[in-house]
Amino acid sequence: MDDNFAEVQLPESRVLIVITGGTICMQKSENGLIPARGFLKAGLAPRPCFNDGSYPEPLEIVIDDKGTRKAVQSLRCPKSTYDRRVRYCVLEFDKLLDSSSIDAAGWDQIAKTIYRNYQLFDGFVVLHGTDSLAYTGSALSFMLHNLGKPVILTGSQAPMMELQNDAQDNLLSSLIIAGHFMIPEVCLFFNFKLFRGNRTTKVSADDFQAFASPNIAPLATITSLRTKVQWNLVYRPTVVEPFNIQTKLDTAHVACLRIFPGMRPEMVDAVLRLEGLKGLVLETFGAGNTPGGPDSAMTRVLADAVKRGIVIVNVTQCLSGSVSPLYAPATMLGRAGVVFGQDMTSEAALTKLAYLLALPDATPEEVSKRMSVSIRGELTEASRTHFEHPKSGTLTPELSNLTALGYAVQKGNLQQTRDIIRGEPRWLLNDADYNLNTPVHLAASGPNIEILRDFLAQGASIHLRNRNGHTPLFLAAAAGLKDHVDVLLDAGAHLHSDEMASARLHASGEDGDGNGVADGHAAVWASAMG
Repeated sequence: MDDNFAEVQLPESRVLIVITGGTICMQKSENGLIPARGFLKAGLAPRPCFNDGSYPEPLEIVIDDKGTRKAVQSLRCPKSTYDRRVRYCVLEFDKLLDSSSIDAAGWDQIAKTIYRNYQLFDGFVVLHGTDSLAYTGSALSFMLHNLGKPVILTGSQAPMMELQNDAQDNLLSSLIIAGHFMIPEVCLFFNFKLFRGNRTTKVSADDFQAFASPNIAPLATITSLRTKVQWNLVYRPTVVEPFNIQTKLDTAHVACLRIFPGMRPEMVDAVLRLEGLKGLVLETFGAGNTPGGPDSAMTRVLADAVKRGIVIVNVTQCLSGSVSPLYAPATMLGRAGVVFGQDMTSEAALTKLAYLLALPDATPEEVSKRMSVSIRGELTEASRTHFEHPKSGTLTPELSNLTALGYAVQKGNLQQTRDIIRGEPRWLLNDADYNLNTPVHLAASGPNIEILRDFLAQGASIHLRNRNGHTPLFLAAAAGLKDHVDVLLDAGAHLHSDEMASARLHASGEDGDGNGVADGHAAVWASAMG
């Protein structure tokens, strides 16, 4: 073969595997599973998927803050489906940690290891026990500033040395992703899925599908052929500054407390009066509710603690969902100064609170403000209508009622919509949410046509357009609701000129993507066009 046509070799990626401990590198003993040293030699070198047999030269790693370098054995994976090889080495902690015992000092050790070796490697894989893996993933996401390379935490439910295990797939997939895809986040990989680290929670003590990310889809999924990355979900730093780290999270001064039926306010008060306490994550019912009302003993206990400078963050006990002012009890907490934690996990809320409290010159007011703002993609930044924690610290009844009205429309509850409107002196029907959808927009595609008729009978506008430029009539036609379209037309609705091109396309029997539209649906569009 002519040398000019020789295969072009892509540069190999270099990944550092940081071993903190955990089930993945354990072995059997008389007293059960214990951490085992020499993982590269015993667990990886004998496996062809981790070792192509080339045994490359050692790689250097930095082992202390003085910059001391140490040459360690490296291995190379076989060529991947992306025609690239991953070369890696291992840095084992001197004292392998039980993940149930890890604390802020352990997080510092991981962060410093990545910081020292940041310029030597393309990506990092951290092996860690599963018990506190979600806490570590959350903590590191806040500690690593302006991260520009992948940091993937993983572990296993069964050790690598066991015949049947999930360790091999978890580690190999983590290596492949870290060496092939520039996902500049702290991630957690488990059971063929890559999650954002601060969005995860452990959901099983023994199932291979041990972790979930209830409020955001996986960043990537491994299939038999490819790695499918959802690039639109990947969080990237927007500040043009070099990578650095923040250590010494203030975990000694934060706590987490779960509300339960019949809980006595004195119990909560006792926790809030612990010496040195600066922040509390309150796990509440549903959308953020606690027992009692605005003048209850529970609310007074929380309000008094806020006045003393303790930051209290309200998160839901539910596996998925968000804390919001939908119900009165949650609204009362907001007025008392409790921060809406929105859709953060308890792990993310606790570590974020510890991180913010450890920042220089941190004040309760500043910490409270930043708790409800996304720093590393740990929460879905809320809309003005649904979950805003106003700058004044008080959520207005109007915003709560508009939110409640939207839920009532979605449920098709006519009487509830009437009750909400009757109890709100301010005009709600022409108000709009963060997408500029009015209650009429929602009713136009809602399940109960009587709600739409009722809104129109009260004089609600049919001509307001939402953020996408769409009228209620357009939404009704898009949903294929002919009766809703007829009601709107009877009230004088018409499509905006900007909507006509799309409407004509649908009426002709196509949806704009070359897909056919059912005859009945096309007829609805034709009707909407007049």
